[in-house]
Amino acid sequence: MNSLNNLECVTLFVDDLARTRAFYEAVFDARPIYSDAVCSVIGLGGVMVNLLQATEAPQLVEPMVPAASSAGPRMLMTIRVADVDEACAKLRQNGVDLVNGPIDRPWGRRTAAFADPSGHMWEIAQEIRS
Repeated sequence: MNSLNNLECVTLFVDDLARTRAFYEAVFDARPIYSDAVCSVIGLGGVMVNLLQATEAPQLVEPMVPAASSAGPRMLMTIRVADVDEACAKLRQNGVDLVNGPIDRPWGRRTAAFADPSGHMWEIAQEIRS
């Protein structure tokens, strides 16, 4: 397979592996597929998310230097849900503070955004029926 349209895994560089893993287990109801001292891989739909301790990141991206989590968001990952307001209520029950939303967007989606403990941005979105 030489096609580049088969996303398998997203690796997120995290500051505190234990805290971030607990966040993903609570918020996404995710269980590790694989874990060791420096990473925890979870499944979200058909994609694996590798929570990797940030100290391990340089060897994967050299000669580039990974940005610190304090640099601000550089990507947004979106999860489709049936009801954004219901999903926001569940997030709040899990102690998650929303960055924004719920907001009806002009492109036909209702969205809300939140960050994981290392600042990675997630969005939940539902289609707004016309």
